[in-house]
Amino acid sequence: MTEPILVNGSWVPGDTDQTFVATDPQTGKGLGTYPVSSWDDVDAALQAGWDAYRSVASTDPSVFATFLNDYADRLDSRAVEICSLAHSETALPLNPRLLDVEIPRTTGQLRQAATAALGRAWIRPTINPTQKIASMLRPIPGVAVVFGPNNFPFAFNGVSGGDFAAAVASGHPVIAKANPGHPGTTKLLAEEALAAATDAGLPAAFVQMIYRTDHAVGAKLVSDRRVAATAYTGSQNAGLALKAAADAVGKPIFLEMSSTNPLVVLPGAWRERGEELATEIAESMLMGVGQFCTSPGIILAAVEEGSDAFAKAIASKLDAASAGTLLDQRVQTGLSAAYQAWSAAGAKKVTESNAKGPGCSFPNTLMRVSAAAFVENHTPLQLEAFGNMGLLVEVPDIASLHACIDVLGGSLTGSIYSAADGADDDTYDAIVEVISERVGRLLNDKTPTGVAVLSAMNHGGPYPATGHPGFTAVGIPASIERFGMLQCFDNVRPARLPDELKPDNPLGLMRFVDQTWTANRVSWG
Repeated sequence: MTEPILVNGSWVPGDTDQTFVATDPQTGKGLGTYPVSSWDDVDAALQAGWDAYRSVASTDPSVFATFLNDYADRLDSRAVEICSLAHSETALPLNPRLLDVEIPRTTGQLRQAATAALGRAWIRPTINPTQKIASMLRPIPGVAVVFGPNNFPFAFNGVSGGDFAAAVASGHPVIAKANPGHPGTTKLLAEEALAAATDAGLPAAFVQMIYRTDHAVGAKLVSDRRVAATAYTGSQNAGLALKAAADAVGKPIFLEMSSTNPLVVLPGAWRERGEELATEIAESMLMGVGQFCTSPGIILAAVEEGSDAFAKAIASKLDAASAGTLLDQRVQTGLSAAYQAWSAAGAKKVTESNAKGPGCSFPNTLMRVSAAAFVENHTPLQLEAFGNMGLLVEVPDIASLHACIDVLGGSLTGSIYSAADGADDDTYDAIVEVISERVGRLLNDKTPTGVAVLSAMNHGGPYPATGHPGFTAVGIPASIERFGMLQCFDNVRPARLPDELKPDNPLGLMRFVDQTWTANRVSWG
């Protein structure tokens, strides 16, 4: 039996003859059949979502907060069931990954979004009272569309993750596009989202969900007039195709796509704690079988005469670790393609083990290449290897290090390891600005895997890491701003202003008045 989609509050059959089968990557066993939605399915969801937006456009944000908090409670209550299915669909460990880490992170960010909806900090109310001009962010009219990735079945899921939470906090109904890697998990999440929305008194179409579309339907979806904005996490090829469609009609789309997350090891750090660094880097490379968007993919080993020993130290850690099961066959195919591309560009394998894990897998792999070859062939050598494979670049001197950094593409993160005694400080100072220009998050003496769900966090970066370097997918309230449009009120009578901007400040908000943050009343004119 083909599973139904969620449209306008009802679970209905998809209007299509096309289907796909979800599989257990550990065993290859089929886990259910799901529809590939036609445009008719998507059009029905869009119209229902647009109508839902119109009905909630003036809703008090407390209703959205109630929904988000109740939804979080519901996920906590079904955590074991939901995590068990996610484990079957993704091979991600039940403990500690799914139950102990990802579900709490997911419900935590839903509750953070609820707090932000109530506090309204994301709207940035700004007032110049003498000139009778004020502005704030308001929801972009329409329904938000969220595409979830394969590697985080909860925390980035289209119907529960950070993009979903941000869209709801800004007052938007959501059409979630499930990832084919965990459609059953997404269905369970959508069931609880629908129940929470109903209990909060929100429209039936406030949360809708489809599983998959073909490329043409996906492009038509993100460019539709009823869409406010789209948030996407996934492959670069698919992301850029969606971006082209959305850009052609001026629709906002926020993409997280591809990141190599360069990690620089300076000579003093290697001398001080080489073995410790090798262990730390290897563990980061293998976290989640390397299927983190922040996994270190390129290691710039500026360790002079120690580069050979450093490469072998990391390789020994990888050889000693078991190779896990990948999320799906597409990840395995991508790793094989990256291996071939790197090899053709001059990289050589350092690791000795060819052992694979159960089911869909790839051997833990470290490759190495000279700095000169990296600079010459930087495009193929920066092809993302999403999984348990990394590239070590042997950097003989500071001039070579500069040359390597100069050809780096944009990444979510960049890490620099340096000596604790200050021996590397001059080199650090010489490279930090250049590498900072290429990353969204700069780390010192720390691997990048792990993204804290905090207001100061930036989970974004320059292209090709994302489609826009000024926005983040993690970090409330900044992540909510992606779904807002800036609106200015010029000489509007005080009684006609939104409550957030009225001179007497009935909501008691902190507002940016004449270049100063204050909660005081203002004199209009």
